[in-house]
Amino acid sequence: MANHKSALKRIKQTQARTLQNRAHRSRLRHQIKLMRAALDAKDKAAVQSLLTPTFSLIDHSIRKGILHRNTAARYKSRFNRRLKSLAESS
Repeated sequence: MANHKSALKRIKQTQARTLQNRAHRSRLRHQIKLMRAALDAKDKAAVQSLLTPTFSLIDHSIRKGILHRNTAARYKSRFNRRLKSLAESS
């Protein structure tokens, strides 16, 4: 266990940050699962309503350091591609 005051503070900060990151990551994963489920169900209305909040959350996760920008770009690209193929199929 740390003895210095600064080290004790760092431990507290790390614990708080870990909880926040876990909450953000969980929220992101849940949103992505909802989006994928809507795409699998071929529900255009649900996909359209989930698109903006999902992309917003992905962008937010980049700023928070939870996702790498390239990973986020890949997610968004794949969602857009699947949405486009869903629109073309019907």
